[in-house]
Amino acid sequence: QVQLVESGGDSVQAGSALRLSCTASGLTVSHEDMAWFRGGDEPKEFLGTATRDGVLYLIDSVTGRFTISRNNNANTMYLQMNALQPEDTATYYCAARCLNGRCDSGYTYWGRGTQVTVSP
Repeated sequence: QVQLVESGGDSVQAGSALRLSCTASGLTVSHEDMAWFRGGDEPKEFLGTATRDGVLYLIDSVTGRFTISRNNNANTMYLQMNALQPEDTATYYCAARCLNGRCDSGYTYWGRGTQVTVSP
């Protein structure tokens, strides 16, 4: 059974840093296109990707503060978040395997999310 489990969310003050983890079972992260999203209601905001080809991409609004990485031995994808601001408050989700062969169509597998709360 495929499972994605996010962890690392916390309640912090503005300017703090958090490192979110997405640990996978039932799939190998190095062989998958994966992504981070955040939000409460649908549609979730796309943040960035770590593709099976090794491309690491983040949207412009978080580039410079956030970093995506993978540890293949740990079968885990990470989202390092620095200089957090209250507007970053959200539930953060990881996802894997592009739906119907196209990433713009969505992802097949999703974690249940980890909550990040940033106080001023």
